[in-house]
Amino acid sequence: MGQGHGWEGAVLKLLRAKDFAFTVTGAEDVTEHYRRVHLADGGMLAATGVHPTMWVRLWFDNGGKPHQRAYTLVDPDPAAGTFSLEFALHEGVASDWARAAKPGDTVEATVHGTGFTNPEPAPSHVFAVADAASLPALNSLLGALDTAPVTVWFEGGREGLPFRTEPSRHEVRTVPRHEAGARLVAEVKEALPALVGATPDPYVWIACDTATTRALTSYVRKELGLPKQRVNALGYWRP
Repeated sequence: MGQGHGWEGAVLKLLRAKDFAFTVTGAEDVTEHYRRVHLADGGMLAATGVHPTMWVRLWFDNGGKPHQRAYTLVDPDPAAGTFSLEFALHEGVASDWARAAKPGDTVEATVHGTGFTNPEPAPSHVFAVADAASLPALNSLLGALDTAPVTVWFEGGREGLPFRTEPSRHEVRTVPRHEAGARLVAEVKEALPALVGATPDPYVWIACDTATTRALTSYVRKELGLPKQRVNALGYWRP
């Protein structure tokens, strides 16, 4: 690949990670703070295949140093070799790249560590905790687990965001971000015990900032007693 990826890239290489170069084919502003970038995959999907919530690591130049962030594929099309990525915009190298992205731009990427296992038995009810950064993964999850009802706690405003929810089956509870996620943690803890207890095969999916994700995962495993195969959690960003 073009630029060195430092020690992180070296470790990924040892773990048999695969590198690709993506080319921007277009971009659109979904909202003022949420942008979708369309990409040609550089042969990735043919080489790796596709699974729900699949993500890639993008590499950006940060003052001469490599900087990587992970993003979930949106609408991957292996036959066409295309997909999109969605960026919750804030201050930072990745957001700056997304704001300026135009057709013909390229970005290097690594695929490693991504995976998805359908829960067995199939969930009788899914409980998801997400925010704008993990919305693409949430949408992919909803598409994969398309028979169970879903309750979502979504931190932050949702106006204009591209939710792929069905009102008949998906309930979205919007929670403002207060005290670095403390309000979200409190609301989930208040509601979840009764909800989990009312369904035979619950499945909990948590994808927020790292501290919130860690707190809720510990609660669900230790206090509610859900086995690890019924809980999927990944910290998506650091405050």
